Amino acid sequence: MINVSLFRSQGDITGFEISGHAESGPYGHDLVCAAVSAVSFGAVNSLVSLCEFEPHVEQGGEGGFLKIILPEGLNKESYAKSQLLLEGMLVSLQTIEHEYNQYITISNQ
Repeated sequence: MINVSLFRSQGDITGFEISGHAESGPYGHDLVCAAVSAVSFGAVNSLVSLCEFEPHVEQGGEGGFLKIILPEGLNKESYAKSQLLLEGMLVSLQTIEHEYNQYITISNQ
């Protein structure tokens, strides 16, 4: 099971953590895992490219772990862009969860 935890403060997303494996197919052919990876890494790359800051990133272990925390003190424009990108990521992950809820769960912290 993939577990997605969103970190929020006053309604805004301040980071997220994704852990686990979907195990919805054989290794290398797990479409749920591939979709979650593409959406989450795409969001991180978009933050770096479009918002022009580096979030705090942790990843590792046997794979299946990614944690992102937004830095404090972002300017207003970068912060607003980051919220739009992260909420967009959430919509994409919720779409995956809607179709494959036996393999992924999303919660707010």
